[in-house]
Amino acid sequence: MNRAWIITLFCGATLVTLTLGLRQGFGLFLEPMTGDLGIGRETFAFAIAIQNLLWGASAPFFGAMSDRWGARKVIVLGALLYGGGLAWMGLSTGGGDIMIGQILVGLGMGSAGISVVLGIVGRAAPEHKRTFAIGIVTAGGSIGQFIMVPTEQMMISAFGWATALLLLGALAAIAIPAFSYGLKEDHQPGAATIDMDQTMGDALREALSHRGFLLLTSGFFVCGFQVVFIATHLPAFLSDRGVGPAIASWALALVGLFNILGALGAGWIGSRAPKRISLAWFYLLRSVIIAAFILTPVSATSALVFGAAIGLFWLGTIPLTSGMIATFFGARYLSMLYGIVFVSHQVGSFLGAWYGGYLYDTTGNYETMWWLTIASGVVAAVLHMLIREQPVERIVRASES
Repeated sequence: MNRAWIITLFCGATLVTLTLGLRQGFGLFLEPMTGDLGIGRETFAFAIAIQNLLWGASAPFFGAMSDRWGARKVIVLGALLYGGGLAWMGLSTGGGDIMIGQILVGLGMGSAGISVVLGIVGRAAPEHKRTFAIGIVTAGGSIGQFIMVPTEQMMISAFGWATALLLLGALAAIAIPAFSYGLKEDHQPGAATIDMDQTMGDALREALSHRGFLLLTSGFFVCGFQVVFIATHLPAFLSDRGVGPAIASWALALVGLFNILGALGAGWIGSRAPKRISLAWFYLLRSVIIAAFILTPVSATSALVFGAAIGLFWLGTIPLTSGMIATFFGARYLSMLYGIVFVSHQVGSFLGAWYGGYLYDTTGNYETMWWLTIASGVVAAVLHMLIREQPVERIVRASES
């Protein structure tokens, strides 16, 4: 049996560990950078929001390039953009430099991040293991968060935010290209053969006219809105309530640690149960956990418990969402189609990061934003329950012939 796809899986998971892990600690830089540079939280949050928006907007284009010409060159370009963006932030003298750095990071995430990797792994893995394999890739991002967030806090404490960002930029520029060379696309036992003659334009038109795809895209908006608000503003929220940065970093690290279980569990469940039902429960339980957190007194203990609990439902939406796209349309254009869905996720991320900062600067607290994240989770649960989870007629006819 050809097991070469496992090498692709390992390298893909390691890449996601690096790319997602590095960016999950950006919230730790909010207070020291805004304090030293004399800028408001909204300025920093808006730069993070633009990064997320550009990440999403560029993902379909880089995904299409990867689907057509292979991923390695695209990922090396992304590594240079990512590393350059972190370094530029490290040399910041004001809000404009933070913005430029985050623009470069956003483009780097679009070309070297999870959207491109998911397409490679989705095509390489055997079909019956595809969703679980994508769950393993997603878990890589959680491992990165668990490792990198406390590491970034220690670097900030030891060297200051500027040196920490320069060191992280060097890591991105060197390590990401190194692992990209393990991504093999010349053996694809899991790639469907029934859609190999479909053009990219045909695939795009088919997806944009598909009701389930549009509902899935709308629901993924909520995922971005929730997770980026929490990742960006939780450290500052805890600081406002008297909880120190060390606890905040460990709360975010626990999000990553427990999401390893959540992502693997989501991949396992998605291979055995309807993905739409699993997604509905993911969003609904997120809202329950957030409500419990803000309705109880905030302390170091509650922050750590919240990090662990929300981590179980953090990025498990990714294997379920991408797996459902493959169920609908096959794996041929998975990078591009997931990239389109991811645009919606990143528009939500933009609003989660920026609007959280805006509301704080205008009202002096995050209360309204927390309740918006709760309500949006309930809406997302309803949207996913409306999806019909079945292949398009083109795939059904091909499988019957």
